Amino acid sequence: MKTNDVEILVIGAGMAGLATAYYLAVEHKRSRLLIVDEGQPMALTSAQSGENYRNWWPHPTMAAFTDHSTDLMEDIARRTDNRIHMTRRGYLLVTREEKPEELLRQLHTGYGASASKLIRQHEGTSQNYAAPLSADWQTAPDGVDVLLGRDLIQRTYPAFDKEVATALHIRRAGDISGQQLGQYMLETMRPLGAQFQQARVVGIARADRFLVDVVVDGAHQTIKADIIVNAAGPFAAHIAAMHGEKLPMQNVLQQKIAFVDRNRAVDRKMPFAIDLDGQTLAWSPEEREALAAAPELARLLESMPGGIHCRPDGGDHGQWIKLGWAFNSEPSEPTREPELNPYFPEIVLRAASRLQPALRQYLGALPRDRVHYGGYYPMTKENWPLIGAAKTPGVFLTAALSGYGTMSACAAGDLCARAVVGAPSPAFADVLSLARYDDKVLMDELDSAESRGLL
Repeated sequence: MKTNDVEILVIGAGMAGLATAYYLAVEHKRSRLLIVDEGQPMALTSAQSGENYRNWWPHPTMAAFTDHSTDLMEDIARRTDNRIHMTRRGYLLVTREEKPEELLRQLHTGYGASASKLIRQHEGTSQNYAAPLSADWQTAPDGVDVLLGRDLIQRTYPAFDKEVATALHIRRAGDISGQQLGQYMLETMRPLGAQFQQARVVGIARADRFLVDVVVDGAHQTIKADIIVNAAGPFAAHIAAMHGEKLPMQNVLQQKIAFVDRNRAVDRKMPFAIDLDGQTLAWSPEEREALAAAPELARLLESMPGGIHCRPDGGDHGQWIKLGWAFNSEPSEPTREPELNPYFPEIVLRAASRLQPALRQYLGALPRDRVHYGGYYPMTKENWPLIGAAKTPGVFLTAALSGYGTMSACAAGDLCARAVVGAPSPAFADVLSLARYDDKVLMDELDSAESRGLL
């Protein structure tokens, strides 16, 4: 195949672009397919992934979407002897509120008609809760275990803050290796004709076909294509603007840290733990004075949102842990090398040590073996993706995958590929496209929602 004349041009070689190309090549036999990206595959936002997956959402559409993605990831895990390192110890959402009615209502709403058979409640001296002793995804239970009562939670998770009164254990959740998943997709579709070219897209014109101006090694080239798939991650809106379309999305930079837990502060068998409660961080008088003097840091003295998360990384015999906290809400223009907040490691560690006090031993003493990294959440206001046809004929989207790109990429790629070839799609697919903005009832519902499922 000549790389300057293709049927389908996929712009973006992150997880979303690779998955879309994979399903086009493997399921729909499209061989004249080229993926372009300014960098190497999986090198930008996908490289900063927390690599987690879950089917817990405040809305059944998003639960169905991520369930579909998990089904597809499980298929790949089976076919490859679990090359993608899929594990399943679940997500553990905790709060100090006793019987939090709104949270429990969201839980039941999110699982829709299946809620009654999927949600199990435990309290008092209940012996029916199965702790996540194994990480094997094939033997893990489905559904959600709701643990009510401080004594029950302390018996099960003694390292947690003793004030935790409710825990929701989402069982169809865990982690995967996004890099292995992306590499597997590349290796599988290349023999079928799909190709990758490192190139920067600088212009898009339309005659009888698309004429895409790219820069390769400093020289301009033109790629002719019948169809464009915009899977450009944080640059998706920039690509859309090249063909005169505005996408309803923005980019928000979020950060994480990972470090060697040399003192074993976190149990290796712990699920992905998320503290839902907001908090005011504890600072010394000197620290408070310094923070108050810096306009960009003064907000750290105020009440902060919940959502601090922590999990072991590297399996039962590993040593690393990951901490994250998506507290930033300010949109910014994306760059390939975003500037990180040097105070973030200390900030997230302070926040996480409220739920897991053993982490306090690392305050001011983080191990040298650590990584501070960050990536953009390219997101719509309602935190739903943009998948399927764009307004411009011949352009399709696998975009706005926010902070759930790795976990949803298989489903997003599958749905976009179906839209490209005109194949039937699941019932939930239509509202994950731009078409939902014509549904006033749905948009009013999403605008008024208490939670967007943002982690």
